[in-house]
Amino acid sequence: MKLNNILSVFTPKDVKFFPLLQELSAVMLQACNMLHDLITSTELEQRPEICKRIKQEETRGDKISARIVKELNNTFITPFDREDINELADKIEEVIDIINRAAQKVLLYSPNHFTPYAIKMTEIIQSGTMEIQGAVEGLEHLKKSDAVFRKHYKEIKKLEEEADGIYEKGIMNLFKHETNTVELIKQKEIIQELEKAANKINTTGKVLKTIFVKYA
Repeated sequence: MKLNNILSVFTPKDVKFFPLLQELSAVMLQACNMLHDLITSTELEQRPEICKRIKQEETRGDKISARIVKELNNTFITPFDREDINELADKIEEVIDIINRAAQKVLLYSPNHFTPYAIKMTEIIQSGTMEIQGAVEGLEHLKKSDAVFRKHYKEIKKLEEEADGIYEKGIMNLFKHETNTVELIKQKEIIQELEKAANKINTTGKVLKTIFVKYA
């Protein structure tokens, strides 16, 4: 048994990590909601402002992640293994980073429109971030909400599988129907970034599943 687990029997655990992780997941969801606004908006002049706000959320996420690392370095007894806390925070931050990267590509490439497939991908990503947030909010009482927690990471996996199908159809649709080569490249680059976000959300779900298996 690890020293951290042995000592945790006798020493109160520092629970500051739960609100920090919840704050980080809230930033992720907020950034994703803004990305959805960006992809679905028909007002091109709104894009720079939305992208700016997404970047601000990404910066907030970086600061929260830095606080989590600092607290891990300064805390003796954590609610679960510090490696798992660090891994979960890293993966959530990576989701935020990819969301920001997708937004910046929209700003850089300035596509004329978005296909229904890109919009659907964004909706799936949005649902995935909501599942992550729900799971993170359940971490503090993991043993009391096992079924609910399990449902979150299973749903994340289902969403990733759905995203794979939408991505493949989206790429095929572009090559079949988009006659403007420049526009095709723009759309392809953006939908690929959205697919990366869906994959990273699924990776985050795997970390949550590992935590469940170890501590529930």
